Amino acid sequence: MSIKKIAPSLVAAAVATVVLTACQAQETKMGSAAAGKSMAAKTAQSGPPPLAPLGPPPIPPDNKQTPAKIELGKILFFDPRLGGDASTGCSTCHEPDQGWAWAEDFSRGYPGTVHWRNSQTIINSAYYSRLFWAGSVPSLEKQAKSAAKGGVAGNGEDDIMESRLALIPGYRKRFKDVFGSEWPLIGDAWRAISAFERTLVQRDTPLDKYLLGDKSALTEQQVKGMALFNGKAGCIQCHNGEMATDQDYYNIGVPPNKRWEEDGLAQVTFRFELYAKGMTEEGYRTTKADPGFYFRGKNKWDKGKFRTPSLRYTTYTAPYMHNGVFYTMEEVVDFYNRGGFDEEGRTTGYPENKSKLIKPLGLTDEEKEDLLAFLEAFSGEEIMMEKPAMPEYAPLFTKAELEAAQEAK
Repeated sequence: MSIKKIAPSLVAAAVATVVLTACQAQETKMGSAAAGKSMAAKTAQSGPPPLAPLGPPPIPPDNKQTPAKIELGKILFFDPRLGGDASTGCSTCHEPDQGWAWAEDFSRGYPGTVHWRNSQTIINSAYYSRLFWAGSVPSLEKQAKSAAKGGVAGNGEDDIMESRLALIPGYRKRFKDVFGSEWPLIGDAWRAISAFERTLVQRDTPLDKYLLGDKSALTEQQVKGMALFNGKAGCIQCHNGEMATDQDYYNIGVPPNKRWEEDGLAQVTFRFELYAKGMTEEGYRTTKADPGFYFRGKNKWDKGKFRTPSLRYTTYTAPYMHNGVFYTMEEVVDFYNRGGFDEEGRTTGYPENKSKLIKPLGLTDEEKEDLLAFLEAFSGEEIMMEKPAMPEYAPLFTKAELEAAQEAK
């Protein structure tokens, strides 16, 4: 057969292949779209997951729990030497007697700075798929590292923190026993702290007991509040499942904290973070409110979105919202009841992104009281803990060893 006869056949076959491939791709795309619509319809039909009792926390396979590791993590959690100038540790912003958080609108900052977001509680943080208000890290291990090294948080440097640990005999022994390393490694410090944090869980709240069958665990008023939570108040739309959070991100209309208007240092550190996260020059100069989830993908429709926080342990974690703008749960309920506005009519700095889920609720004063009573059922007894004794520094070498080394030169 001649080349002239073969060529048209090859061209026709090639064209047919391209057309078939395109058709298959289109079918796949249409099929995926149809499947997505079907799933969305199913979700819309079934509604959000119901509230559920909290199960055991997930443990990552590469950081198994051991008593020795947990004890080491506990000491490190309270040790401010795991930071920049040895003044700011994990417990600096997560105090046990302040809800394992910090009871002011903004979290503490590294000396010379001030943070611009509210400190979240560590209790039950083991259940989150992503940490921080804007979901910037995927694990407790990454969270510990990010907080300890953040410029307005711990401001630590790996080599300095590792050197401090090496100068503490108690830590050298514990790290060797737990991780098998001759010297403490900073990455293992984050693993130990995370192991400790995974023990800070609360699974025996009145709500847990009620959901497990003890119908006397909730008062009559709280049962009425639960009906509002699941119905008229619409809380269940986002606060659902075991953790009372869908772990998604929304702009619910939280207004900027007025503290920005008079705290110049807060503005400086806020703009430092904008610069560090790659904000455009125009955005850097004009941004007045926290962009939140925007920094994950730099999509303008994500400005002002923050992760749905869990309602568990909230009795002890005031103030509320990502910027601590509300000091009581009563203020929070009133905010939602108004449709995402504070008492002065203020709302988010990014109103174009405000969730359609947020709308006036029409709750009466009695209904608000019932709802507030139910919200208390998400918290059990306050979890308190004494700070452990910190191991002491000691020289790596004796004076005699140093003199002998000097003579050997």
